[in-house]
Amino acid sequence: MKNKGINRRDFLRLSATGVGAFILPSTVSATVFPDEETQSEAKKIPVRTLGRTGIELPILSMGVMRADNPNLLRVSYNSGLVHFDTANGYQNGRNEEMVGNFFKDKPRDSFIVSTKVKCGYPLSENFETELDAALAVSLGRLQMDYVDIFYAHALSTVEAVNDPRALEALKKIKSDGRARFLGFSTHASKPAQIDAAIEAGIYDVILLTYNFKLENLEETNAAIERAAKAGIGLIAMKTMTGGVADAEGHKKIDAKACLKWAWQNKNITTIIPGYTNYDEFEDCMAAAHDPKLTGDQEKYLAVLKNSEMMFCQQCGACVGQCQAGLPIPDIMRAYMYTYGYKFSQLSKETLAELDLPNNICADCDSCSVKCPSGFDVAKKIAAITPVVNIPNEFLT
Repeated sequence: MKNKGINRRDFLRLSATGVGAFILPSTVSATVFPDEETQSEAKKIPVRTLGRTGIELPILSMGVMRADNPNLLRVSYNSGLVHFDTANGYQNGRNEEMVGNFFKDKPRDSFIVSTKVKCGYPLSENFETELDAALAVSLGRLQMDYVDIFYAHALSTVEAVNDPRALEALKKIKSDGRARFLGFSTHASKPAQIDAAIEAGIYDVILLTYNFKLENLEETNAAIERAAKAGIGLIAMKTMTGGVADAEGHKKIDAKACLKWAWQNKNITTIIPGYTNYDEFEDCMAAAHDPKLTGDQEKYLAVLKNSEMMFCQQCGACVGQCQAGLPIPDIMRAYMYTYGYKFSQLSKETLAELDLPNNICADCDSCSVKCPSGFDVAKKIAAITPVVNIPNEFLT
């Protein structure tokens, strides 16, 4: 099959040239591509509408989380990508700063930026003040008066999705003009959260884990369908289930197959893969240019579906089994960040927020947790928790 992505010559040219965007929201003006060849290539990427927002997005967007090279932003933007996703906590704020510095001289109607702030649940006594302060910091880093999409970050329960205080605080952010649209992100893979969002009525977008390994895929697809009918836009993350199939990182996941699988669901507007180099970007672009899943790719994913790999289903069964009641799903997510994404800084940030005891698991002679996905939970906990004590300068 012919690779329809850009070549290295194009990459160098696009990362050095000016603005480019091939299909934009209704409020976005057309821009000029570096040349007609690039424009023609960009137009081959399908677009979908993000629910009731009316925003038209390419099926491929950029998850900026791990990227630290503004040239990746540049080549993505110049190649016709429109939507860029970051968060208040990514790289201790440096990620938002990079996004802000890149877009500060671009027409504000030529791109879509989303950011996220963790609310924490149960909500703190000063939740509203803390949320406003965090968003103010994010807007300052981004050098923007507003973001296009603002997410309550990493909600894991129905109660967090429809908490009255949180809903009022989010509505105020939108009414004040600090965000055009509201949403929440979730790693929990719980269809009940999607239904809660429909009932809440304020969420325009949901950013959710969606991949071929979901054990509750049928229920998740049904909930996604209900959300789409209610006008909620759906954006997918974690489509590559950790990026590698082994902790040593020798068996990379076929990114194109994973992306194409997710795009088969027409209710998924766009996907935000976190590519960090040219080769990964090219794979994503090649898939977007030719999004039909092949028979060989289907067979490949079918074989991987029952492999352990890096992806935690976030089902919560382990929490009920753990004698110490540890937040094992969050710890497993931190494990994936280091051994799958090779991004140990994010693992440290994730673990630090959990306020874990110093001698985690020290009181247990043996682990009582039997993971439905076959994870050796005790082994993974032992492998990842020491990252908390490693100085930042030694982390990737």
